Amino acid sequence: MIPRSPARPLLALPLVALALAACARNPVTGKRELSFVSEDQEIALGKQSAEQIKAQMGVYPDEKVQAYVRDIGTRMAKGSERPDLPWQFTVLDDPTVNAFALPGGPVFITRGILTHFNSEAELASVLGHEIGHITARHSVEQISKQQLAQLGLGVGMILSPEVAQLGQAAAAGLQLLFLKYGRDAERQSDQLGFKYMGQQGYDVREMANVFVTLERASAAQGAGRVPEWASTHPDPGNRAETARERAAKASIPANAKVEHERYLQMLGGMVFGDDPRQGFFKGDLFLHPAMKFQMRFPQGWKAQNTPSAVIAVSPKEDGALQLASAGKLSPEEATKKFFQQEGVKPLQAPQTGTVGGQPASAAYFQAQTEQGVLNGIVSFVSHGGLTFQLVGFAPAQAFSSHDAAFKQAISSFGPLTDKAAEGVQPAKIELVRVPRDMTVTEFNAQFPSTVPVEQVAIVNGVDKDGRLRGGQTAKRITGGVPTKLLQQQQPRS
Repeated sequence: MIPRSPARPLLALPLVALALAACARNPVTGKRELSFVSEDQEIALGKQSAEQIKAQMGVYPDEKVQAYVRDIGTRMAKGSERPDLPWQFTVLDDPTVNAFALPGGPVFITRGILTHFNSEAELASVLGHEIGHITARHSVEQISKQQLAQLGLGVGMILSPEVAQLGQAAAAGLQLLFLKYGRDAERQSDQLGFKYMGQQGYDVREMANVFVTLERASAAQGAGRVPEWASTHPDPGNRAETARERAAKASIPANAKVEHERYLQMLGGMVFGDDPRQGFFKGDLFLHPAMKFQMRFPQGWKAQNTPSAVIAVSPKEDGALQLASAGKLSPEEATKKFFQQEGVKPLQAPQTGTVGGQPASAAYFQAQTEQGVLNGIVSFVSHGGLTFQLVGFAPAQAFSSHDAAFKQAISSFGPLTDKAAEGVQPAKIELVRVPRDMTVTEFNAQFPSTVPVEQVAIVNGVDKDGRLRGGQTAKRITGGVPTKLLQQQQPRS
């Protein structure tokens, strides 16, 4: 989704490099371990990365939800081995099913994963797991093996290093620090999360439910677009069963907290899935109702709307096209800034004109990267008080085969012409009191959702053949982009 406000330049995440290794005591195990990162450096790295994530991905704009999650997380963190860290708990306005921790205290959880939980205890188990990654310094252990995962291109999409490199150079993609932990770290964080939630009086039996739900959600989505919880937290094996066995051995108070109703009341009305107001695809046509523009991407290309850019990759993955906000610079100013980047040079003098009836500039360029030479075409177009960057690029030897597609896509950018799209609203969680014992299919027939019944089952914590109890509060999904709108045909530009 293209940012509502001008895009901020990507900051290079610092890699901590010390001349001499130091030994530090692990706060959880008490053992001395080789560490190249001091606690101050750990905190600084997490703080910088956290601010970038908030700016690029967006914070969910509901203080009630933020306070709810923050209160639970803070109480759990204060009971951990590292209570004095500058803990932060933030809900991101992102539909993916994910939660992750950064070094030194920041914990992020998406609204997407919140919509899949059914109790406060389930939320506490995931927050506890992420707190465990921080208290045990798992990210610090992985610093030397860190990877930059480009959100939006996601798991299962193979993108060439050249494309990823230019995405960073052009400031058109979002690159975050995601540290994929090993299975031993996952086991330890599961154990720590179990301990932390138990310390706060939660029913530890709820942890197994979370793993079952996450497995269902992962299987339903298949190859994810974004590194989600299941892909950044490798399963150490039989996770749900291990959680059940651990709970069976625990002494669980009769008044252990689950807080099913309290949690669902917090959840009611939450946006579910992608927010179409921030852009959606109708075939290869991308429409952005909030900013009132549209653009047609090359037919057959795999396209994705991400928090910071719309990205499309060619079928052979040897070319890419990106659309992003360049802020309030004029097209000429944005072009000048683009060519001030190291390693990027124009292949011709930038030309000015119009695209979609609006002032625009365009130029061919070449970029020197560590992986080789890239050729591309970039255009900056004014629209609605902002300037948009449209850039197509490919390895030099492949560029000519994509040039025509790039120019056709760029020329298709213009004002939104589908008036029906301007009024779209996101799907939302609606709470329903189940009138009697019934199957999910029966529930969906009586209280229809705008998502498949399989999805209704997943968000209610049961399988597709499962049953809901009479009197319980259940979720249905209402609203979203009407099917009729998605099926409307528009001529190709």
